[in-house]
Amino acid sequence: MIFPFYDPTMIILIPAIILALYAQTKVQGTYAKYSQVRSSSGLTGADVARQLLQQAKIYDVEVEMVQGRLTDHYDPRHRKLRLSPQVYQSSSIAALGIAAHETGHAIQHDTGYFPLAIRNNLAPVAQIGSSLAFPILFIGLIAGSFNLARLGVYAFIAVVLFQLITLPVEYNASNRAIALLEGGGYLTRQEIKPAQSVLSAAALTYVAAALSAVLTLLRLLLLSGMLRRDD
Repeated sequence: MIFPFYDPTMIILIPAIILALYAQTKVQGTYAKYSQVRSSSGLTGADVARQLLQQAKIYDVEVEMVQGRLTDHYDPRHRKLRLSPQVYQSSSIAALGIAAHETGHAIQHDTGYFPLAIRNNLAPVAQIGSSLAFPILFIGLIAGSFNLARLGVYAFIAVVLFQLITLPVEYNASNRAIALLEGGGYLTRQEIKPAQSVLSAAALTYVAAALSAVLTLLRLLLLSGMLRRDD
């Protein structure tokens, strides 16, 4: 056999790979376009994040700059809203959209948004499952143990659940962001649509991640099923 490690189930992942590549291209293109368009308000991403937090009566979340490109995130453990330099210091439409999106996560946390609570609780379990699922599965396949291989599949289910619950969390944060930016007059009507484009492109990466997780689970199920047939 020329390719002794060839796995025909890998073809299942092709749609997810294509979508991930498209999403990445879409994000980069959309962000590059609207990061060059200055908002009429002239406020920076940091300004908007702080003002939105104050409007929501959230006074214990610190807005700080973190190094890296588009490393923006909300840290619920330390109650910090971290923005990359390209967002923190910029007054572009893209920067304001991203800053408002991350502020949306802080508001979700403050108001006890249930899907976010589930995601936060699932995160450590999903991380363990992602690290151990394939090693356990392949050890089970090599050892001829269907139960061990099945355990690897179960471990990956946490990853799938995490990715699926991430979708409503991210879309809700984006919807909050647009409503806050428009309602507070931070962006004009003409600027809202570009901001939506930036956030929609970013959301597509989460859709790709969820699809990849679901198809990977299907692949693991097929691999463990092959072992059962061999038995």
